Amino acid sequence: MAESALHPSIVALVSLAANIAANHPKKGLCQIERLRGFGISEEQIDMAVDIARHIRDEAGQMLDTAFDEEAKLVVAPETAVPPAPTNTGESTKAACCTPTAKGNACC
Repeated sequence: MAESALHPSIVALVSLAANIAANHPKKGLCQIERLRGFGISEEQIDMAVDIARHIRDEAGQMLDTAFDEEAKLVVAPETAVPPAPTNTGESTKAACCTPTAKGNACC
């Protein structure tokens, strides 16, 4: 393995997260088996899945909000998604990474 190459377990973890975040039809299931084969703990796999789902869901909410605003759709308050954070300098640093529902940091 080349010195600059990533360890296969890291590649499998990145691939799993990307598959989940992208809603890929294969779902990253083969990566889970590879990760288990490398001895990666179920807790670590669960954390990667949690973070990937959080990023996927957050992106979907932000796209939905932007669509609703641009389409000038009226969304009922109980189903409305909070507006996406805007880049306003210092406050963006704190808001750019929200923890998952399980409390895992995504950055």
